[in-house]
Amino acid sequence: MPAKNTYTALLLDLDGTLIGRDERIAAPVGRAVSAVSARLSVSIVTGREPADVLRFARQLRLTAPQVSDNGALILEAASGRPLWSIPLRPEDARQIVTRLDEQGVDFIATHPGGTVHDAAKVSDWNLTRVSALDLTETRADEVAAHFRTNLNLHVVKASLPYNGLWAVDFTRVGVNKATAVRELARMLGTKPEMMIAVGDSYNDLVLLEACGLRIAMGHAPDELKAIAHHIAPTVDQDGLAAAIEEFVLPRL
Repeated sequence: MPAKNTYTALLLDLDGTLIGRDERIAAPVGRAVSAVSARLSVSIVTGREPADVLRFARQLRLTAPQVSDNGALILEAASGRPLWSIPLRPEDARQIVTRLDEQGVDFIATHPGGTVHDAAKVSDWNLTRVSALDLTETRADEVAAHFRTNLNLHVVKASLPYNGLWAVDFTRVGVNKATAVRELARMLGTKPEMMIAVGDSYNDLVLLEACGLRIAMGHAPDELKAIAHHIAPTVDQDGLAAAIEEFVLPRL
């Protein structure tokens, strides 16, 4: 861990970390993030689409760049303008969407103009990220396994706290939350080891591994807890607020 007073940024997963099943930022969490944002750069780093990350970032009045699409897109908080992105190869995007459509799997795909949920409505295969949605964990493992033979893809499953089901996120190979950490560090003129990360799911493993101080939520899988420097209470217990107040702020 870096020495006290050397941290420069706090990176927060969204679902299961910043928000829970009700998709709201609890009042204690909002106050804690506001307190730390007065001293550090704060970015949401999520698998969700740009509109969601911008909505919550603006609610918290965050000014740092924000990350959507599981690390494939970084946005300016105020304007929503893309600052950096790495899309899927068009042929891979088409393969993923076609397969999910054939299997009757709900999905969301992000492109420069917004999002699409219907394969028939994809007019541009320049997709940043595709996520298979609302799967049982067993089905999510099956979907992920099918695509892991494609070496052009980064495939990871993530829990969906708002309904207790699972998603499988697809980005270009080498593109994940850790990729975004490195690019954010460059933009902010800092280093990943001077960043603090908080997360709760499998797609946050690389996020925590990339940062100098690692916090796992209390409901996170054991793999995440094993690499964490601190384990917070669960999201239902306003765990992020507790982590900031009891573990982060004393180290600044």
